[in-house]
Amino acid sequence: MSDSPQWFDEEAGPVVRPYALIRGRTRPSGDVFDLVAIVRAVGETPTGELGPEQRLILRAARAPISVADLAVELDLPVGVVRVILGDLRDHGLISVSSPSAGGSRTNERILKEVINGLRAL
Repeated sequence: MSDSPQWFDEEAGPVVRPYALIRGRTRPSGDVFDLVAIVRAVGETPTGELGPEQRLILRAARAPISVADLAVELDLPVGVVRVILGDLRDHGLISVSSPSAGGSRTNERILKEVINGLRAL
């Protein structure tokens, strides 16, 4: 039997549970992020003050990216990503735009075309 802890994998290194990344918190500070909200990195990234997941989010958010896509990119649960995003927002490192802020999400003309197309089938 090995003397190393069971949570240590020789190939992968130490395993950190997602809730440990966010210190057991389950909700972000402030408003909850919609899955389709667009995240953008703003300003300069501080050196040495961020964890690897925060750095990955800031790198991925150089171009606009949705909250759901960030979760996929980092291979983390959406709840964990939302808490990390809340921390980054609190430090002024990201901006988040809600889809409802961009105006109406439905276009009546497009919906009518879809209905007509379905009827034609």
